[in-house]
Amino acid sequence: MGAQWKHAGRTANANKRGAAIGKLVKEIIVAAKMGDPTPDNNSRLRAALEAARKQSVPRDTIERAIKKGAGLLEPVIYETVVYEGFAPHQVPVIVECLTENKNRTASDVRVLFRKGQLGSVAWMFDRKAVVEASVEKTGIDIEEAAIEAGADQVEPLECEDVGAGSTGARFVCHPQDLDTVTKSLEKAGWKVTQSEMTYLPKNPLEVDEAPRKDVADFLNALDDCDDVHRIYVAMK
Repeated sequence: MGAQWKHAGRTANANKRGAAIGKLVKEIIVAAKMGDPTPDNNSRLRAALEAARKQSVPRDTIERAIKKGAGLLEPVIYETVVYEGFAPHQVPVIVECLTENKNRTASDVRVLFRKGQLGSVAWMFDRKAVVEASVEKTGIDIEEAAIEAGADQVEPLECEDVGAGSTGARFVCHPQDLDTVTKSLEKAGWKVTQSEMTYLPKNPLEVDEAPRKDVADFLNALDDCDDVHRIYVAMK
């Protein structure tokens, strides 16, 4: 009896991992469907595959996802649906969903936003492209790497997101330059783990500790929804 909480914890962690894998698989399917199903010719797919491998997604699961996206197996039609609104304490949020059932997703998102508020906030964000990558070297000048790749901005990745002895950075560029920047970094020896469109807040809000927990709880509930693919928040 006394060890049951451990089993419950393992079950919760397994569910979290299953949900995370599900989101990665969706990204692979969509990337393969929107572009060439051959990774060498599809930067978004290459990044999706690298992210999946980083999370130890089984190889057969990855291969099946590519085949689904390429239309070689039973068709799965995912649509992108974007919702805008406010988290608690009026923090602007954009939620990007990948779904095969828009009615179900709309219902789920409306329920989740009961602790917030749906509304127009896209004008508070800039539409940009972002590439996250790492290279197995230290002492790299990421500003110089950004200039050479054609990126407009760059910032270092957190240490926990990069392996020991490596340098990681997040490169931001104009949407039309996403593929060019991605290929330039790969040619320079960087390993790309994310290459996609994003929303960057123009004026992120400062939120105190107590209300920040409310916002975090709201965002975690959103992230637990299977159809939610990306969440963009205007908060420092």
